Amino acid sequence: MEMDSLPNGNNTTATDAAPAPVTPDAATAGATPTPPPSSNAPQLTESLKLEHQFLRVPFEHYKKTIRANHRAVEKEMSAVISGVTDAASADFSPDDAVNHLNSLVSRLQGLKRKLEEGSRAENLQAQKCRARLDHLESADGENLSEWNNTRLKRILVDYMLRMSYYDTAVKLAECSNIQDLVDIDVFQEAKKVIEALQNKDVAPALAWCAENKSRLKKSKSKLEFQLRLQEFIELVRAENNMRAITYARKYLAPWGATHMKELQRVLATLAFKRDTECATYKVLFEAKQWDFLVDQFKQEFCKLYGMTLEPLLNIYLQAGLSALKTPYCYKDDCTKEDPLSQEAFRTLALPLPYSKQHHSKLVCYITKELMDTENPPQVLPNGYVYSTKALEEMAKKNNGRITCPRTGSEYNYTELVKAYIS
Repeated sequence: MEMDSLPNGNNTTATDAAPAPVTPDAATAGATPTPPPSSNAPQLTESLKLEHQFLRVPFEHYKKTIRANHRAVEKEMSAVISGVTDAASADFSPDDAVNHLNSLVSRLQGLKRKLEEGSRAENLQAQKCRARLDHLESADGENLSEWNNTRLKRILVDYMLRMSYYDTAVKLAECSNIQDLVDIDVFQEAKKVIEALQNKDVAPALAWCAENKSRLKKSKSKLEFQLRLQEFIELVRAENNMRAITYARKYLAPWGATHMKELQRVLATLAFKRDTECATYKVLFEAKQWDFLVDQFKQEFCKLYGMTLEPLLNIYLQAGLSALKTPYCYKDDCTKEDPLSQEAFRTLALPLPYSKQHHSKLVCYITKELMDTENPPQVLPNGYVYSTKALEEMAKKNNGRITCPRTGSEYNYTELVKAYIS
């Protein structure tokens, strides 16, 4: 393929013909007017940067569905091919041959049904990915308020699902018509495992580990090992030592090369028993070990699907609180209008650094309004500072007398001293 060279100052092959003059009217007619950039464009760009999980989760679910369908097809096809090979080499009677072929045909029909179901599942996942891309593309400066409202509902659904409020999350998604924009089906998968662990049953969690074995191995997950240890502990708790030893040989021994110390500690429970007072082994029989497994599963589940470990609601709130947090927020006289006056927000902001304030802002204790050159601060003889507007109104109502709302001390308005903000 040949490409014409672009003319430049040293290009001797360029034509010597001078370009035709362009009149202002012609330039105006040929130019397409560029719309002014939206004032919300920077805000929109920053908002879209936070939507990684929004696309990652359905894509990971889509890949998982494809892998599961592929494994099922390979398994069935391998069984059918093996059956055909056996039939070709075996000396069947006509009736046996017909029966054998009928069983293969039934198996192929079952495979066809699985392929159709798998195809429908893949199409649904692809549709969800498409819906989310369309949702992101629909965001612009004109409908930013509506788009942000939808995002708030998505964040609330995410929080409810993580906190196990599944029914409420489903109702909110249905009322808002955002089923394709939230991950209810993904969290329903986790729900079964979490409820089983809360009921002290590791079987669904082990099945989940087997289903995602390659990815968990790649991330060096210890979840399956922790589940196996707990199952061993339950056998010891039931004083079924022979079964516990057999179980350890079959399921725990392969982990010895990488987790020998933990393995030795758990195996020692065969000697110390469930009613031991030794703190090292007593903790292994405590009920909180199941809570630890639930937390461990949630972490691995989030990693597998590319989710944040913290709920999105917490992350967004912390982003806002980081701009508001100052040492004054944790004092008893913190104004009630400050979100950090509430204990729940204080706890959420605890790991955050203090906001860097280049300029101090003075807010009147009485009116809650900003004190500036238009409404300068006035200093009472006791050292407390209030805005001119608030003190003038108080003086008008009390014949020129001022009462400090904090100490109850009374002064004449003439005793006030004006303060200057530098």
